[in-house]
Amino acid sequence: MAASLLQRCLGAVKCIHKCGTYSFIDRRCLLSAAYTDTKLWEEREKDHQNLALMAALMDRIYDRNFPVSSLTISRFVDNISSREEVDQAEYYLYKFRHSPNCWYLRDWTVHSWVRQCLRYGARDKALHTLKNKVQYGMFPDDFTFNLLIDSFIKDEDFKGACSVVEEVMLQESFDLPSTQILSMYALSGYLATKPELSVSEQRALGAALLICGLKQDNSTGLSAQLLGCALLGKVEMAAGIHAVFRGMPLMWTPGYLGRALAIMERVAAAPGDRKLSKDALDYLEGLLQDLSSALDSKSSSDEDELGGEEEGKKEEEDEDVQAEREKLPLYASRFKELSGQLQSGGKVDPSPLQVLVSSLVQQGLASAEGPDMEQYHRKVGEWEAERQQLIRREKDMRERAEEERQARQAAKAAAQ
Repeated sequence: MAASLLQRCLGAVKCIHKCGTYSFIDRRCLLSAAYTDTKLWEEREKDHQNLALMAALMDRIYDRNFPVSSLTISRFVDNISSREEVDQAEYYLYKFRHSPNCWYLRDWTVHSWVRQCLRYGARDKALHTLKNKVQYGMFPDDFTFNLLIDSFIKDEDFKGACSVVEEVMLQESFDLPSTQILSMYALSGYLATKPELSVSEQRALGAALLICGLKQDNSTGLSAQLLGCALLGKVEMAAGIHAVFRGMPLMWTPGYLGRALAIMERVAAAPGDRKLSKDALDYLEGLLQDLSSALDSKSSSDEDELGGEEEGKKEEEDEDVQAEREKLPLYASRFKELSGQLQSGGKVDPSPLQVLVSSLVQQGLASAEGPDMEQYHRKVGEWEAERQQLIRREKDMRERAEEERQARQAAKAAAQ
């Protein structure tokens, strides 16, 4: 019932709102052309290389058990010129990650890799290396994350966009307002497609909605927090609190459904115009009903099976899960009470979550782009300065090595 409620309510976003305020929701309101423009990146000083010769050089270096420099792998990625060379670069990024110099993969190399993947139609490779970041060393900055999320959204691949958002969540990189808005857009867009979610997907989406929502102190952020806590509470009830927080930047204290109710209580008591989306409230209500029904059915089934046997013969359950399940009647009662307070206080927004997010995109994304682009311009300048410093250092080391070689040859000749 909870799943069907979520699908029905989020699916309602496809309809045009009667008042016309949200008639723009069918349009794609994403990053501007100026934000995604490659001109600044392409204007960097080029260091043209023959990739075949570079590949042969790196192979020889690895065969001799010597480390490849971060500057070498950076040059290789920068000189990609075809889809096939993207595959080659992936191999050498993997090799570099498993070399003694693995800690020195440069931020600009990661950025360049994502841009090259987008340029040559290899977005799947960018996502693959991102999902396997430990094996490839892919830890992008916020601007790079934005470019990748935007690329998926423009093609209406919301599942792919959410895969990127999951990595943003795992790296706790929701610092930029633009990243928060794009992530919310991707998450709400994916939920609106009525996906059949596995437990792991519910956990990932719930965590992303909760953590991203915490960054937005408005109706959209609060509704995302509520829905995120509800999804995580569902996972907690099914598999225990350890299944919720393991490998996630989440609290390990049980009670995610209780936290959802706390959000309702906070909104009901707070002054101002912050509201909660009706579809998020409907989902939480349906979830509590489903969990209560499942608990009642299980209790009846246990009594029939046990008969007069001792209670101690029951299969033992996780204590935290059992404690939370015992709170379900209290949660359901508290929900009804808080729901009434929200309704009477005008704190329920009838608009679906995706409509609220679309409104947030219209109101906030354009203004968020300016600071991002200023920061990106500074960062490219810093990257280029660091790269030039490495080039000079490499040149000095080669000159010193050549002088030492010549000195050894002169000493050898003198000895003869």
